[in-house]
Amino acid sequence: MTQENPRTRTSETSSRVVHADAIYADLRDRLMQGKVSPLERITEIALADRYEVSRTPVREAITRLVSDGLLMRRNSGIYPYVPSYGDLKELYELRILLEKQGIRRIQEGLGRSDLTLLTQIHEHWESHRNDRPRPDASFVSEDESFHVMTLQSAGNASLVTVLKDVNRKIRPVRMFDYLSEDRMQATVDEHLAIIDLIVSERYEEAIEALSTHIMVSEQVVLEQSSHALSLPRLFGEGI
Repeated sequence: MTQENPRTRTSETSSRVVHADAIYADLRDRLMQGKVSPLERITEIALADRYEVSRTPVREAITRLVSDGLLMRRNSGIYPYVPSYGDLKELYELRILLEKQGIRRIQEGLGRSDLTLLTQIHEHWESHRNDRPRPDASFVSEDESFHVMTLQSAGNASLVTVLKDVNRKIRPVRMFDYLSEDRMQATVDEHLAIIDLIVSERYEEAIEALSTHIMVSEQVVLEQSSHALSLPRLFGEGI
């Protein structure tokens, strides 16, 4: 009877782990960047074919992504995480609180505020006013960058970390906010207005403008995504 070489078994295990890690990292990045549609069903067969590996490392990567909250299991299979209606409302509420606190910190002189960063943000978005971006779902990442950097200027890294986590959770549906010329133009104008108000120390107006900006975005996202996604999936019914 031929005995299995332990070294061969160890080599195969190591290779599987490397494949699983690589698949996990690539798929995680694609999910976090919004490159996978929330309507796309994730299957082991399709991923094994995409990455040219067996289904075992794919299965391990999927299990980790489900544990991370980036994928979710439903009766019909596995899909990118999509927050329920209740989750969305809570996440947007948290987002407003975080970003308002950032302006409060600047107003009250807490920590090390970076007004130079605010100037850089303004210059970048001023370029968009002169060269309007076209409607594109991928614009979400640039919008997130505006809000993260604005909060970062308040000098509290912990607030920024929480905001990034909120952004990750609402990203799957936020792409529906950038499907029209009007929304793109409004976003650019509102971002510039918020920075102008902060820099000119009109903090209460800045907080009001920021809150309105985020709440309008929330309403657009809820309305547009409810048409594009199945209601059970979006609003958490029957999942």
